[in-house]
Amino acid sequence: MDRVSSDRRSENMRRIKNKATVPEIAVRQAAYALGLRFRLNRKDLPGKPDLVMPGRRIAIFVHGCFWHRHTNCPNCTTPQTRMEFWNSKFAANVARDARCEQALRDLGWQVEVIWECETKDRSRLTDRLRSIVGVTM
Repeated sequence: MDRVSSDRRSENMRRIKNKATVPEIAVRQAAYALGLRFRLNRKDLPGKPDLVMPGRRIAIFVHGCFWHRHTNCPNCTTPQTRMEFWNSKFAANVARDARCEQALRDLGWQVEVIWECETKDRSRLTDRLRSIVGVTM
């Protein structure tokens, strides 16, 4: 049973942003600190990747563990009410992610996903970005 009223739950869900989230900003700051230059949310690419490095043909998605179902992550919980609704919503999100990633790969892009939980530790995030772009510092 949900401990929050349905009106309050609806209000909470409405306030969740889809751009410029805390994890996204952490990735942007880390990438900028490495001297990487990028574009944000390119509408002309499938899935509108969160960060795009056109010269390197790298598209980076910053996924929330809850919404995009990060496997074996403690942040990937499922609400106990309206489970059928949530399971279909999550399945649609995962399917859309896979379609967009494949479409980008078909266009010759390197596609990377950085999970919300990976943005908590700045040094690990920096190492991850370095490995993505092949930067040694």
